[in-house]
This record gives sequence, C-alpha cells and structure tokens, in this order.
Amino acid sequence: MSKSALGRGLGALMGGISSTVKSAASSPALNLPQSSTSLDNRERVELIPVSQIKACPFQPRRDFPAEAIQELAESMRVQGVLQPLIVRPSGDHYELIAGERRWRAAQLTGITELPVLIRQADDQKVLELALIENLQRENLNSIDEAFGFAQLIKQFQLKQDEIAIRVGKSRASVANALRLLQLPENLQAQIQRGELSVGHAKVILGLSSPMDQVAVAARVIREQLSVRESEELVAQIQQGKTPAAKQEGVKHAPDVHLNAMQQRLQERLGTKVLLRYRKGKGAVEIRFFSDDDLDRILSILGVSID
Repeated sequence: MSKSALGRGLGALMGGISSTVKSAASSPALNLPQSSTSLDNRERVELIPVSQIKACPFQPRRDFPAEAIQELAESMRVQGVLQPLIVRPSGDHYELIAGERRWRAAQLTGITELPVLIRQADDQKVLELALIENLQRENLNSIDEAFGFAQLIKQFQLKQDEIAIRVGKSRASVANALRLLQLPENLQAQIQRGELSVGHAKVILGLSSPMDQVAVAARVIREQLSVRESEELVAQIQQGKTPAAKQEGVKHAPDVHLNAMQQRLQERLGTKVLLRYRKGKGAVEIRFFSDDDLDRILSILGVSID
C-alpha cells in the first residue's frame, strides 16, 4: 500500500480534522483535554468512558485473535492510546466505526476512558469507513474484505466500481476479492487462517467442481505447493490428466527437522512463523498483528526502517 493511498484512506476516516487534532491523534503520548476539541458542528474529539462504547454491527473484521489483542493491550499499558477511536452517537451510547482492536485491548488494561472522534454517519458510511480503516490500517484478511464488499452490494446496492472508488482500490481488486466467496466455506476459513494464500485460491477457482477445489487445496497445503506448481496441477486436472484427489488418502510423515526449525523461529521472534520448504526452495512467513508488533520483530531481526 503506497503512502499516498494510505493517506487518502486515513483522510477519509478523519475527514475535517484540523492539523492540531491530527498532530495530537498521532503523537506518541496522546493527552487530549477533558473538554472536547471543536472541529465543526458535527465532529469533535473527547474522552468518553469505555463502558459507553459498543461494538458495531457493520464491522467487517470477524476474527480478533486473542494473542494479538493481548499484545496490543501490553503496548497500550506502556505507550498509551496513540490514536483516537472513531464512533457515532447511538441512543444512550456510542457505536464504533473504527478502532475495535484498540477498544478490546483497552478493556484488558483497565483503562476507563478512551479518546474518540465523534462522527455523524449513516449505516452505509459506517461500513465504508470501517472497511477503509481495516484495509489500510489494520490489514483486513481477504475473506472479511470480500464479505464487506458483498455487504455494500447487497445492503446498499452499490456497484463494484462505486465500491472501488470509496475504498481506494481498483475495480479488478474488488471483483477478485468477491470471487473468493465462491469457494467452499472450509477453503474460505483456510484463507482466513493464513493456511491458503489468495494467490493459490485464485488458481483453485479455475476448477468448477467444489470437490476438486477442496482436494486441490488439501494437496497445496499438505505438499506446500507453490502457486506455479498449483497452476500446473489445476491445468492437468482440467485436461483430465490428473485426478484431483490423487494421493489424497496418503499421509505424509512430517519433517521433524523442518518442524524443529520452525519452532525455533517462533520462539526467537515471539510470533507465528510458517516455514515452507520443498526441493531446496521455499519461504518463511512471519506473522505480525499490529504496527508495534512489526516494529518489535524488525528490531529482533536488526532491521531499521529509518
């Protein structure tokens, strides 16, 4: 994601904020005054009790890993809340538009008040802003992203090109994301868990039979096939040269050396690591769950972003 695209996305989220408030919202030690800071007649930043904030029914993110929330809570205990949440008034409470991870983490820290930007927004705008916030700030997984797009289409009758404009993506990206929802639910779950990449999923979508799709996905994961190897496998199946479920019942013994190395990497980095290896080639996938988590991992690896 380019810096300019990210800026546009956050600008849409924080629309109308003065430069003074932007500076305060992004500073390492956010210390907003108890009295509200007036932005216009509709928006203001203020501290409100955590108990008055409720989850949003339009939140596109469905998975909030407990480990990641705990790590964010630890960071908040040390650094404080670096950016305000975005909420809208709803009866006698406030409903989250963006910042649910921070809200959940705050409840673990014992923080009683949170800085918020209060916005007036209808349901469609809430979903759009929640998508932008997740896509450009919190790395929404591809399946939750697709469900968010589908909700905009079904509930608000938006077209794919309209969605693309609103979330800062190309129409092709929106279309490709929506195609993932054509996969069987268990394959969608594998994508959400990071077991199956979007690249592999796009290849598997070339098969019309759900049974073939499931069988190929199982082989891709079990044999750690690359996208190129998966393309070759799908092409063979389409040409009738290879049964999709070939060797599906064969159990492969785990590589104890590979597993031991993966475990050592996870212990060293303090996060989930997936080590793929096949015929002298492979990849190391390191998972992170927040910007602070990424900074910590980069520090361990001795990588400077300055």
